[in-house]
Amino acid sequence: MPSIEEQITALEEEIRRTPYNKATQLHIGRLRAKIAVLRLEREARARGKGPGVGYSIRKSGHATVGLVGYPSVGKSTLLNRLTAAESATGAYDFTTLSIIPGMLRWGGASIQILDMPGLVPGASKGRGRGREVLSVVRSADLVLFLIDPDHPNLRALANELEGAGVRINQRPPRIVVQRTDRGGLTVSSTVRLTHLAGGAAASIAREFGLHNGSIVFREDATVDQLIDVLAGNRVYLPALFVVNKSDTLSAEERARLAADLKGFDPLFVSARDQSGLDLLVDRIGRALRFIRVYVKPPGRPPDLEEPVILRQGDSVAGLLRRLPTDLDRAFRAAQVWGKSARFPGQTVGRDHVLADEDIVTVVIARGSARPAA
Repeated sequence: MPSIEEQITALEEEIRRTPYNKATQLHIGRLRAKIAVLRLEREARARGKGPGVGYSIRKSGHATVGLVGYPSVGKSTLLNRLTAAESATGAYDFTTLSIIPGMLRWGGASIQILDMPGLVPGASKGRGRGREVLSVVRSADLVLFLIDPDHPNLRALANELEGAGVRINQRPPRIVVQRTDRGGLTVSSTVRLTHLAGGAAASIAREFGLHNGSIVFREDATVDQLIDVLAGNRVYLPALFVVNKSDTLSAEERARLAADLKGFDPLFVSARDQSGLDLLVDRIGRALRFIRVYVKPPGRPPDLEEPVILRQGDSVAGLLRRLPTDLDRAFRAAQVWGKSARFPGQTVGRDHVLADEDIVTVVIARGSARPAA
């Protein structure tokens, strides 16, 4: 009986040999589904062997950024420039043998930066402790890819995360899957399907053991997007792409490298001479979609020194979770001044979505012991 790795390799080779056209589209889709199922089985067997030796990181701050790159591209130097961390640096590979955290401040927010061991080709298959590193990446809020002119293959680096189920700068597909005990499988859509027509969706679903239930498509999804939803273990993370050591590049070399990395929108920096770091910090903060909300006690000015840090799309309910619990229990309404309010001092409820630099007064019910904050 071939091993799981041998089965995956054989299926990948069959995909490479098969010309892609309308006649082979369904066959290739089923092969990809079989590979995804085998990878899930591989992960389950690895967990069954025990936790092994991994990395234990306590997340802190308002968000966590995973610093990802090949060995010796300057991750530790960049961490030390951005934060107060003391990560060992050296002009040789694999200087960082553990994960070093540092804290970056941006607009009142505390952002944890994690300097991780360099990834190597085959990391998603376990080479060079790649699986342990990638498990930490999966728990981050933002991925910061760092390359240098000597290690320019950014696509291969992104592919390692892709192989570990991390989807970069993508959103979850709008596909709803429900399983039932009986009744067969139904497939419906609110849009015309161009990639999964003619029974392809049902055929792929059966590879995952889904024989009874329903699949509803709310977008024209691809085979890979359906597989991601059926696998159920994908994470979707924003990412930034940074070229370090740009001080060593001429204008022509920088232009050529930017052209090679078209589609990644790379930012050129130099951790050594600290050029471009202010712009990088600003991009990190904006990519994390922070907003600052100022709390105003009744009859007093707002505290503009210590904003409450939330994310875009957060509501008054999210603000209350960051305030003392007795305020949440006694909450009656909120008054809002700022971009999200239709007029100054608008009275709103828990579901009101806040905007950056809003000012909020929490109004509590009469008879509550604590004054409103």
